[in-house]
Amino acid sequence: MQLIDTHTHLDHPQFAADLPAVIQRAHDAGVTRMISIGTDLESSRQVLALTERFPSVSAAVGIHPTEVTGVDADWLNKLRHLAQHAKVVALGEIGIDYFHQPLQTGLEVDELSLWRERQAILFQQQLDLALELGLNVIIHQRDVAGSSAAWEETLRILKPYGGKLRALFHCFGGTLAQAEEVIALGHLVSFTGIVTFKNAPLVRATAAAIPATTYMVETDSPYLAPDPYRGQRAEPWQTRLVAERIAQMRGLPLEEVAAATTTTAEAFFRNIHFHS
Repeated sequence: MQLIDTHTHLDHPQFAADLPAVIQRAHDAGVTRMISIGTDLESSRQVLALTERFPSVSAAVGIHPTEVTGVDADWLNKLRHLAQHAKVVALGEIGIDYFHQPLQTGLEVDELSLWRERQAILFQQQLDLALELGLNVIIHQRDVAGSSAAWEETLRILKPYGGKLRALFHCFGGTLAQAEEVIALGHLVSFTGIVTFKNAPLVRATAAAIPATTYMVETDSPYLAPDPYRGQRAEPWQTRLVAERIAQMRGLPLEEVAAATTTTAEAFFRNIHFHS
């Protein structure tokens, strides 16, 4: 049995002291491959360095929507260079985030509209880069509670790229109807340890119902550790716990969910099967 953690942040400081052991625990649990995700240029450089240390680690590079105010004038050319590394399997994580407020990203509250406009511009520029390089994209989308503005903006920007590239909505937390909307556009979703949380019935219902070929599994580690480890540092090995919970909900053996999600990931991510 093989699983792929399609979204982890192995460059995070929480992993600095024991990363080789973290990787080994993943392997021991059947998580044979991991995709470490960049969130800005420096993070993207760090995850690429990790791919050279660990053969089972691939990378995605990109500018996270909350990092859009921190890039220099030549950021796009720098990202283009990074994205041509042999172990880059996708561009990401990119998208729209209205949850984190401007004060946390270096802007004053009265500049909210400019901050959101900046997110949209960089999102579209990175989609264009993905198209240029033949890469699929990993989407980060997050709304303020009770709002769907970021969701609607994400789809508005993404729709013209339909049929040209595919997107993976990572850490999917929406409704079944939203998942079906994404899938109808040719895109995919991915589930984290949230499927094990007692207060997440909508996510579990979505994970139980969508077609077997339309989703993947991830940890988003070091965040979102599944029960019974909630509140602790998440690790890639816990991809197995996510898959086990989905298998239980779908009434399937773990091996079937592992095989389906691995096949889906191998089809979506460029060159990932060359680095197992």
